[in-house]
Amino acid sequence: MHMHPTNQSHSQSRRNFLAGAGGGMGMLACASLAQAESGPDVHQPHFAPRAKRVIWLFMHGGPSHVDLFDPKPALSKYSGQPLPESFGNVMTRRDVKKNPLLAPIRRFRPRGQSGLEISEFLPNIADHADDLCVIRSMHGDSVNHPQSVYQMNTGSILMGSPSVGSWVAYGLGSENQNMPAFVVLPDPGGGLKGGPPAWGNGYLPASFQGVTMRPGASPILDLQPQPGVTARQQKHDLSLIHKLNRRHLEERDSDDRLTARVKAYELAFRMQSEAPELVDIQQETQQTKQMYGIDQKETREFGERCLLARRMLESGVRFVQLYSGDTNGWDAHANVDKNHTEYCQRTDKPIAGLLQDLKQRGLMEDTLVIWGGEFGRMPMSEQGKGRDHNPWGYSVWLAGAGIRGGRAYGATDEIGLRAVTDKVSVNDFHATLLHLLGIDHNNLTHFHNGLDKRLTGPDEANFIEGIIS
Repeated sequence: MHMHPTNQSHSQSRRNFLAGAGGGMGMLACASLAQAESGPDVHQPHFAPRAKRVIWLFMHGGPSHVDLFDPKPALSKYSGQPLPESFGNVMTRRDVKKNPLLAPIRRFRPRGQSGLEISEFLPNIADHADDLCVIRSMHGDSVNHPQSVYQMNTGSILMGSPSVGSWVAYGLGSENQNMPAFVVLPDPGGGLKGGPPAWGNGYLPASFQGVTMRPGASPILDLQPQPGVTARQQKHDLSLIHKLNRRHLEERDSDDRLTARVKAYELAFRMQSEAPELVDIQQETQQTKQMYGIDQKETREFGERCLLARRMLESGVRFVQLYSGDTNGWDAHANVDKNHTEYCQRTDKPIAGLLQDLKQRGLMEDTLVIWGGEFGRMPMSEQGKGRDHNPWGYSVWLAGAGIRGGRAYGATDEIGLRAVTDKVSVNDFHATLLHLLGIDHNNLTHFHNGLDKRLTGPDEANFIEGIIS
């Protein structure tokens, strides 16, 4: 690592001051924040966008497409029989020969005017069938959770690449200078396979990583100043820190990493006033809370986070990612019926409430809603009643922001094992997301290690024109 020469006394006095300040993140902000900037840091899209903001509902663990959004009559017909040899070798961690085909757990029915078939697992989401475009031909590259979580979130199965939200923040910025462009609402049970790098900034500047938030008086830990610190004292301290930071940067040729860190602290200070009010859902009407299922024990927690997501979008946050599923989540190895009954019950009504609320507020027209996990499940059984991981063919749905609702795009084979028609890679999916935001994925790049890096990687990727109205 190349070290720049420093002034010993300046560095030491600065270090001592920061050590003795005793404040949280907000205390490390620059005094320049006291004077609001003329406008938010927003970059212009490449062309007119269909979407201005995104909510990604990430079902961690791998929801079963053949039990939720991809009806396969052949699975019922041949249930209990071994996988036909005509399907060839299947890359799975289980012995395929010992695991016969398993029929869909719940019945599928045509929904809405479109007749889009959706499982009885999701009666409330099914009421919005005419708004959904179900991509039934997604496919990825790994049968393991961490790698697949990374791929869906960053485009690469390897840890360390920037997440989709970070790329969007990097390309478009936030519509509110007092809030981050990219916010993450993790499952309070924790345990995401692969961990926080799923929403990390990778090689992009640190200021573009996802900011995790939670309900309550402390949406972000260490955000508030220490007790007893007056506004006048804080302003004086921040003024001095601003001068020290500027000198520190000048001595290091305005190092990008230091600049990004300073910007993150600046944002923390601005959020001190806005974030606590933003997460106070008590301001919402009782009718709205009921719409999200906050009045019911089973749906309260996820409903609160869905409502928070809507409030953040209204405040100018560009990209919100909301996770469902703790350590195992939707990972139904032992019993699909038990697992999916629990997780569908937790999420079905809140998600339907979110869709309804966005419509009522006129936000659906330019808000992109995404639902999906890191992969789907196998058509074969596991342990009699469960299913193993399946990245070779699975479902994701989109709604809002110019999406052609009430339809399915692409298809898996007759048992739901592999994508076969209008196949959609993860890179194609990401290219489509960026296209809806007005970004040409080929032109959203960041120079790193001698290369112009992009979300969709070096290989060819195409946005899915057939799902856009």
